[in-house]
Formats: sequence, C-alpha cells, structure tokens
Amino acid sequence: MKVLIADDDVFFRNFYSTKLKENGFIVETASDGDEALEKIKVSKPDLILLDIIMPNKDGFLVLNDLRADQQLSMIPVIVFSTLGQEQDMEKAKTLGAKDYINKSYFDFPKMLEKIKEIMKK
Repeated sequence: MKVLIADDDVFFRNFYSTKLKENGFIVETASDGDEALEKIKVSKPDLILLDIIMPNKDGFLVLNDLRADQQLSMIPVIVFSTLGQEQDMEKAKTLGAKDYINKSYFDFPKMLEKIKEIMKK
C-alpha cells in the first residue's frame, strides 16, 4: 500500500516514514501543501497522512482541493497534526478527512491500527 505523508516537520516526516516502511508500506513524502497535491496527482497514493499547519497551502486547503477533484476525493485522508481542538477536527472531517490523529503522542501502533481500519472500508 502506498502512503503519502504531507508534513513540513522533517522529524515527523522521517520518523513516520521509517516506521511505515518497516511495516511494508511504500511511502512518499511532501513538505508543504502544494508539493503534496502535485505528488497526489501523479502517484495516486492509497492513503494520505496530512498535516494541517504547513507552508504555501495548509492542510485544510489541501482537503478542499482534494474534495473538488472527483478522482482524488476517493483517496482516504487521515489528518495528522498537533492541532487538537475539537473545531479543527470537525473542520477536517467536514472537508473529507476520515480520521484525525494528534501526532504529538508518537503512538505509532494506534496510527497503524487506524490506517488498517480505514483501508478495510
């Protein structure tokens, strides 16, 4: 399964990319919203892990662009952010995100469980 991690934080990108690869995933990364959209259009990942606070185009705008594209809107998105406010989670889900993970907790097993659960649907 191919996963795109869109996150401007190098540490988080590298940590979760390595952990996913160790679990058999093909991982691509992007450091901002514009780069993420370009890579999504080209590589059509099976799942997107999307940060909200990114340069150039934030995660909410990326979700909005994905939702506007009939083919890309079918790709499941898990928002992966340090923003933990209820309103942020609801906004992300309203824009099409399947789930929301607070990346500050470093709970990789929980993330892996959510990925597997979403991909079964």
